[in-house]
Amino acid sequence: MIEFQLPDAPLRIAAAQAQAVPGEVEANTATVARMVRGAGDGGARVVVFPEKFLSGYEPELICADPERCAVAPDDPRLAPVAEACAASGVTAVVGAAVRDEAELYVSALIVDGTGVVGRYDKQTLFQHERPIYRQGCAGATLEVDGWRLGLGVCYDSGFPEHARAAALDGCHAYVVGALFGEGNGHHESRIWFPARAFDNTVYAVLANHVGTTGGWRACGGSAVWGPDGRVVAEGSPTEEELVFADLLPDRLHAAREAEPMLRDLHDTGAAARTALRTAPTG
Repeated sequence: MIEFQLPDAPLRIAAAQAQAVPGEVEANTATVARMVRGAGDGGARVVVFPEKFLSGYEPELICADPERCAVAPDDPRLAPVAEACAASGVTAVVGAAVRDEAELYVSALIVDGTGVVGRYDKQTLFQHERPIYRQGCAGATLEVDGWRLGLGVCYDSGFPEHARAAALDGCHAYVVGALFGEGNGHHESRIWFPARAFDNTVYAVLANHVGTTGGWRACGGSAVWGPDGRVVAEGSPTEEELVFADLLPDRLHAAREAEPMLRDLHDTGAAARTALRTAPTG
């Protein structure tokens, strides 16, 4: 049986959704800074933004001009975000295309009042991303006020193993910036996120784009699901907004008592699988 520590106090989190300006890092940084301040005004300690929000999704623009459309880890264009985090006491998880030496990554940047303090690189690249970006090699856990937040980017959330790895690292929430489009993308998000939450008895947080980005019509609907898989808060399909939710230790505890799968998990890969065969007929 596995034992996990729970946080002592609630954590307010916000999922941000807005229209990104294609390829314009400075304009999108200004939007992020403004929404960070709004998250702080609403009492949030953490705010998460959609996938590659600093440039828009925009693979062709990023590939054609990575110096302009992607950001470096120490990029001075990110200063307004750090200033907003310092003023509001908020930690931001900001989606960006990141240029690190000669490689490009799809990343979630962790920004606080001192600047970029960490980054998660997307581990599961979608098929048309693979020729452009390098795959991330490790998961990442962000700790804020006793809460452990496992980070993901979009397609990562389609793989149960990704959220499970975060849960086994002691995470209390699975936090994802994404681009889900109208139609099948909305359908996927409404299956994947409650499943990731329920299977691991963690909160699941989605920040999605609105409007058009990279040729996709985004479906918005940024949301937070509880550790029982039920929706806690959900945004509009089209409007810029901050979706707030309070992550509650008591709700985590109740879910894990009612559904003890995570606690009772054992290593099913420790022994060889048994081959089962039916007897021949005839």
